Amino acid sequence: MKLLTVLTLCCLLFSQAFAQAPAEQSKQAFVIEINGVIGPATADYFERSFEKANRADTAFILLKMDTPGGLDLSMRSIIKTILASPIPVVSYVTPSGARAASAGTYILYASHVAAMSPATNLGAATPVQVMPSAPLPEKGKTPMKKGEEATDSPPPEVKAEDAMTKKIINDAVAYITSLAELRGRNAAWAEQAVREAASLPAEQALKENVIDIVASSQVDLFKQLDGRKVRVLGEERTLTTTGLIVTEILPDWRNQLLEVITNPNIAYILMLVGIYGLIFEFSNPGAILPGTVGSICLLLALFSFQVLPINYAGLSLIILGIGLMTAEAFQPSFGVLGFGGVISFVSGSVILIDTDVPGYGIDIGVIAGFTVATTAFFILALGLVFKARRHPIVSGEEQMLGITCVAIEDFDQRGRVMAHSEVWNATTSRPIKKGDTAQVQAIDGLILNITPNN
Repeated sequence: MKLLTVLTLCCLLFSQAFAQAPAEQSKQAFVIEINGVIGPATADYFERSFEKANRADTAFILLKMDTPGGLDLSMRSIIKTILASPIPVVSYVTPSGARAASAGTYILYASHVAAMSPATNLGAATPVQVMPSAPLPEKGKTPMKKGEEATDSPPPEVKAEDAMTKKIINDAVAYITSLAELRGRNAAWAEQAVREAASLPAEQALKENVIDIVASSQVDLFKQLDGRKVRVLGEERTLTTTGLIVTEILPDWRNQLLEVITNPNIAYILMLVGIYGLIFEFSNPGAILPGTVGSICLLLALFSFQVLPINYAGLSLIILGIGLMTAEAFQPSFGVLGFGGVISFVSGSVILIDTDVPGYGIDIGVIAGFTVATTAFFILALGLVFKARRHPIVSGEEQMLGITCVAIEDFDQRGRVMAHSEVWNATTSRPIKKGDTAQVQAIDGLILNITPNN
């Protein structure tokens, strides 16, 4: 009996030990990658990855970056997710030769730990819509021309500086310096990165307290992270990298589809295919296929425009241009409507995307291709209209006037004649005999008014 009790206790102890072992080793480090321009698809992938990490036993999230920047709204969405995250975020600019420019710099500043590989750089955080061609003048100082003395009064060009530009710059400075203060990093250089588009290599960034770690590889990064203390939502955490399970989160089909349709060129093409499909369906009711495809494409384009920085004046000009060219095809104005439609279409296409972020403009080749194709189509339609005008009338009441008919009976006022192999009732002012020919002078309903040829 005693032996049985001892064996039972041993089994319980062993089972408890085995149950705790996987729990201790279940901590994970999720890896997310941002490669290329930051846009709506990137933000969606980032947020969905965080949701997955929050459901697991996650030690920290490793964000690998190589980006030239991106859209402001998408960047702020990512940063909001980082700031609200209960899981530490380690941003790592890698591999060598990569960069965290513009929006990437803001994300680095927002992360709990900022790391870079050797031979990488960050900075150039000036909003691209207001990127100056020359460094902005220092506050309270005036740029001097040769032979002039310094003055404290602003020159005319500074006084005339766009107020919206000031607002955007000041907002960006306040945003990045608040992130720097939150993470205890160099706020002065952060302001310089915005106002002067300054950049730093990895080693210099470490010296100036812009980043926390320079690591040659992911293994080296994990070694330097082990035992490091970070503050997450006001609480101090100690990072542990020993025995971690590293799991990479890849974009799923939803992210890949969103990335495709939010490409400005694809969204532009979807919009035009949708509009042309609906025009064809309305002009040929019952075709079904053009209307179905057009509706789907137009809805996808509208979804893309919802998350893209769209200039609605540009969108309106495109729709107006297509409308004018369509009107030219149906109501020819000898090119006035068509020419105006082409100008409106091109102007709207150029200004449709309201940002200068690299990778988020509509390629000029796509615009030119659709402009040429659309213009050629409507010129062809217009040509067919003018060609049809020169042809003789082959149907309708007008076509009956002047034709020759043959009497199929004798009559002196009202009788029947054969015209175009059809029997018609006819009236005449002179008697006509069967077999005689006559000419149609007028039509009154279904009665021909004829004049005998003899």
